[in-house]
Amino acid sequence: MSMFSKILCPVDFSDVSPAIAQTAREFAQKFGAEVIVVYVAPSMIQYEIFDLPAASLPQLVGDIVSGAEKNMAEFVAKHFVGVSATGKVISGDAADAIVSLSQSEGADIIIMATHGRQGINRLLFGSVAEKVVKTAPVPVLTIRPQQ
Repeated sequence: MSMFSKILCPVDFSDVSPAIAQTAREFAQKFGAEVIVVYVAPSMIQYEIFDLPAASLPQLVGDIVSGAEKNMAEFVAKHFVGVSATGKVISGDAADAIVSLSQSEGADIIIMATHGRQGINRLLFGSVAEKVVKTAPVPVLTIRPQQ
């Protein structure tokens, strides 16, 4: 029984995600582990700050989730050749969702970027990584994307 049999790999489909995927894939190959690749779509509550009409929110979130599922299928097929990998799209607060998924999936390690692309995503994903590190019940390997 290897130390790492299940890896959780959160991605945001930004230009740093392939490098994170490569690290997770190498871990999976080395330890004979499976990978759960996860994208967390924002929940409806997070869209309320944009002051959008409430009626359009379920549709908006639905479109984002179905778009992300298509992206995820392509991302996993492209970046996880030769390892057992499953893509999941969930919605909610990113850090909380990642930590609770790591528990429900029985992940042994979380491999993620310290931040996303530039601008607001960089800030959001940076605080997500920090929160995951502080609250995850398993080791978290954070990778600082090359600029």
